[in-house]
Amino acid sequence: MTPRLEIIDLTRHFGGRDVVSGVSLSVMPGQVTCLLGPSGCGKSTTLRIVAGVDRQDAGEIRLDGEEVSGVLRHDPPEARGVGLMFQDFALFPHLSIEDNVAFGLSGTRAEKRARVGELLERVHLEGYGGKYPHELSGGEQQRVALIRAVAPKPRVMLMDEPFSGLDNRLRDGIRDQTLDLLKEEGAAVLLVTHEPEEAMRMADEIALMRAGRIVQKGAPYNVYNAPVDRMAAAFFSDINVIRGKVQGALTETPFGRFLAPGVPDGTEVEIVIRPQHLRIDFDRDGKGPNPTPEDGIPARGVVDRARFIGNESLVEFRMDHDGSLLKAAVPSVFLPKAGTALWLMIRRERCFVFPVRSPGSGE
Repeated sequence: MTPRLEIIDLTRHFGGRDVVSGVSLSVMPGQVTCLLGPSGCGKSTTLRIVAGVDRQDAGEIRLDGEEVSGVLRHDPPEARGVGLMFQDFALFPHLSIEDNVAFGLSGTRAEKRARVGELLERVHLEGYGGKYPHELSGGEQQRVALIRAVAPKPRVMLMDEPFSGLDNRLRDGIRDQTLDLLKEEGAAVLLVTHEPEEAMRMADEIALMRAGRIVQKGAPYNVYNAPVDRMAAAFFSDINVIRGKVQGALTETPFGRFLAPGVPDGTEVEIVIRPQHLRIDFDRDGKGPNPTPEDGIPARGVVDRARFIGNESLVEFRMDHDGSLLKAAVPSVFLPKAGTALWLMIRRERCFVFPVRSPGSGE
């Protein structure tokens, strides 16, 4: 099956540097792919090039196998069959909701009204056609912007931080509604965001960008649970980092030995673990039963501070062995006083081991 959208080795220069460098992606009909990364990583520039409002210095854009932008061809945005949604809803204030949605449609007046009515009903805004944008809430305006973009049945839908203007209580419901509608329409969706939670909630595939390049690509579960490096792990959540040196494919730490297969002896490595995978051994007094091999060796820390953050508590420990700080996320309310000594355990299968990047490596 031919991809609906293909981005092939895309490169864009600004001010003597590569803002986008060698980006390649394929998106199938009905698939949502998310360009995820920090501000300035090149994701919005990539989106503008696909839309046709900017032009690459090298590489190709293909829709349904046909080149629309390359060395010798550059179709304008209106000729690409691409829908656009941005942070700014960009509704025409002087037009009714019905006229806003119908703006990009072709066909007879009756055909346009039928399409508009169908879409308003699908987002539960039937009866709103005669209203104007200023009469709608932010969430309602977002839904109008969505169906206006979907109305012409674009082959590709491009979305740049489309939900950032909504408050949290509205965001989840509107994201789900948007996703359902786009999949029903069969559009290939390329979504740009800097929020990992949004990417994991919406995307079939995440392309993690950094400094103009895609550094990792895959299903949300795989990108989260098998990060390519420390920075990739840290983009999705807080992390703890323990350093050690490799000897005989093993790294000695206060928590026991960790496997480092294929890493040369003498290499300094970082063992990365998320706070939710650092376990407090409440039963241990220093004389308890031997830990299991999976748990490794317990290490003692002293509570530096504890904060309640909703569904869990975040407890920071000053470790006895080197004075470093480690964070543990504990379900429910657990707020030990500063100065309390507790034992911590790490399950090896929840850790990531990465060689330390040398200065100038680009990471």
